[in-house]
Amino acid sequence: MKTLKILGILTIALFISNCSKGQNMETVSVSDFESKLKATENAQLLDVRTTGEYTQGHLDNAKNIDWNGDSFETEVQKLDKSKPVFVYCLVGGRSNKAAIKLTKMGFKTVYNMDGGYMKWSEAHPNTEKKADSGMNKTDYEKLIASDKVVVIDFYAEWCGPCKKMGPYLAKMEKEYEGKAKIVRVDADKNKALFNGLGYQELPVVIVFKDGKEVWKKNGFVSEAELKAQLPKK
Repeated sequence: MKTLKILGILTIALFISNCSKGQNMETVSVSDFESKLKATENAQLLDVRTTGEYTQGHLDNAKNIDWNGDSFETEVQKLDKSKPVFVYCLVGGRSNKAAIKLTKMGFKTVYNMDGGYMKWSEAHPNTEKKADSGMNKTDYEKLIASDKVVVIDFYAEWCGPCKKMGPYLAKMEKEYEGKAKIVRVDADKNKALFNGLGYQELPVVIVFKDGKEVWKKNGFVSEAELKAQLPKK
């Protein structure tokens, strides 16, 4: 009986502890992120994307600390743990992981921007730091309006699933030459197009036949799964 009471107390304590930790980190919309950011004096704003992504455009006064870099933990240790930290990445995946890490490191209040820089850019179309020189929608529509099957793969250099798919997609480009066209589109370099099409996650793979979308999937796509959507070699 005594053992059961002790276990019950420990379970309640663990539950309270976990709830307390969860309250330190909050994922908020772009508008809420912006309002909280403006209301915070000397806000600690982190862009956890790669340096290349950061130079393509970023929020004012954002400090760039790459989540996938070797010095993330060392660099964030220099911040004030007692003050709010605002975190964002491209679409929200990396910043969510970074925000959880920050709470575990003892930061009292962490805000993660839902949808990341993609959503921010969509809400602030005139505040880009650098003009998007990528493919426009007209070029995209010409690309998919082919008499061949067209596969579009939206990817990014930092995206783990995208990297896994890269080798087999390169191989398939040669295997399906003359029967299907496989095109990889860097979402970072084509932000306006990516946003305009309404996509928010990476990778995105779309198959077109006669200019019409016939199949689409967000997330990792295996070689066998994609081949099942294409004409036989």
